[in-house]
Amino acid sequence: MQKIKAGIIGGAGYTGGELLRLLVNHPHVDIHFVHSNSNAGNLVSDVHTDLTGETSIAFTDTLSQDIDVLFLCVGHGDAKKFLDKNPVDPKVRVIDLSQDFRLEENADFRGGFVYGLPELQKEKIKTARNIANPGCFATCIQLALLPLAQSGNLNKEVHISATTGSTGAGQSLSPTSHFSWRNNNSSVYKPFAHQHLKEITQSLNQAGSLITRDDMNFIPYRGDFTRGIIASLYTESDLSLEQASELFSKYYEDHPFTHVLKKNIDLKQVVNTNKCFLYLEKHDNKLLIISIIDNLLKGASGQAVQNMNLLFGFDEQAGLRLKAAAF
Repeated sequence: MQKIKAGIIGGAGYTGGELLRLLVNHPHVDIHFVHSNSNAGNLVSDVHTDLTGETSIAFTDTLSQDIDVLFLCVGHGDAKKFLDKNPVDPKVRVIDLSQDFRLEENADFRGGFVYGLPELQKEKIKTARNIANPGCFATCIQLALLPLAQSGNLNKEVHISATTGSTGAGQSLSPTSHFSWRNNNSSVYKPFAHQHLKEITQSLNQAGSLITRDDMNFIPYRGDFTRGIIASLYTESDLSLEQASELFSKYYEDHPFTHVLKKNIDLKQVVNTNKCFLYLEKHDNKLLIISIIDNLLKGASGQAVQNMNLLFGFDEQAGLRLKAAAF
């Protein structure tokens, strides 16, 4: 199969580095350029030292239209600014990893962006021109709730507690991402007001639920680890555990990265993979759902590659058969 050419904007950050790690070894992709104004001329492996011996590509501050797909690994608000300033040939497919085009109110740009959660709308992704890659918390939480929403069983308040690794805050240092503060520490931030709540509610409504943003009681935590998200969610449900387990398993049977497990799960099972693991329990009338992902892979760069695979008709798992470290 002929390889496609990929360009990356913002290749020096965490998501750019993870994307490079995946694409360097992807069987159907040639990396045509990696753009970074601050690192132009430097080897990619000088910034992402885990790629030493994997590639001799250098960063560039020039752009090329001779590509098939463009990944935007820039900060929130910067993707639209980049596309406004640097019009991209209509034949090039764009996959944006920021939050600029995730909401329907902002998606009508450059011919329209499709929300890139394959477990929600895989067929739309296959024919899209532009993809808005989902957020990390949004992915973890949506995958825990979509089967309930699609089946009409999500009609009560949802209570969510979720902890993310420090890489979720990006590479730029801040007081709450500095090692000496984050290590052996934990804290709550943006309770009931996280920016991903609108994104989550939008998808659940698309799946068939009438739940509102006010029904989503979300308490995010900063964890003292580098990567991964673990979310525990509960809601009132008339489903038995057996019915819920069958519902979830049926929903995800054609989605190769999301798995419903019968034993309790832990974060290390998915770190360094593009997988989401789900585990269910029933406590009286409450259904408990635990969901885990790697925030940099299924929550960002891995999902972007999964979307690219669907866009170009590749095997959905191409370049993404990754094993967790486990210990």
